[in-house]
Amino acid sequence: MRRAERPRGTGPGRWSVLAGLVLLATACGTAAPPEPLPAAPVPVSAAPAAPGPAGEPGRAAEPAAVAVPAIGVRSDLLRLGLTPDGAAEVPADFARAGWFREGGRPGGRGPTVLLGHVDSRDGPGVFYRLRDLRPGDAIEVTTADGALARYAVERTEQVPKDAFPTFAVFGATPEDVLRLVTCAGEFDRGERSYTDNLVVHARRV
Repeated sequence: MRRAERPRGTGPGRWSVLAGLVLLATACGTAAPPEPLPAAPVPVSAAPAAPGPAGEPGRAAEPAAVAVPAIGVRSDLLRLGLTPDGAAEVPADFARAGWFREGGRPGGRGPTVLLGHVDSRDGPGVFYRLRDLRPGDAIEVTTADGALARYAVERTEQVPKDAFPTFAVFGATPEDVLRLVTCAGEFDRGERSYTDNLVVHARRV
């Protein structure tokens, strides 16, 4: 399967959103041996990018750790970007969440997107209980400068991967919001991947 290539005439912000789609399709636990899945082709007109602070150094610190007390999650964050050939990186550790560094940061504009595996052949992954979150549950993100950003869950949605709500997850927003993403649905053994994504939407409080 061909890997997505950087489209001509697009800035790094737009490519960040497109790369995120590859991440969402691959950064999930599997019942097979835990190895990255091939990157899927990505449409070049998925959605406008969030005007996040990635291009504004010093305006917002990078997220360094996440805690979700209601489901017992506490994890340092891996930094996820792009590989040299344009494919999105995936978390190498099933027990840790990752931050897609081409997107937003706490305290800045645009969504901060954190991704984690639901499970692996060895058992539950870091975001295994993400489905148990309810509106009002707290999510705490610690940034590299030691500040604590608190968010409250607004809603959780499960969507087919082939109908992923790109704009709702990565689209531009003037508010400080957070997205947690993992896999859900049935496990497709042929594709070695789950059929759906689970997205938690949270807002800064």
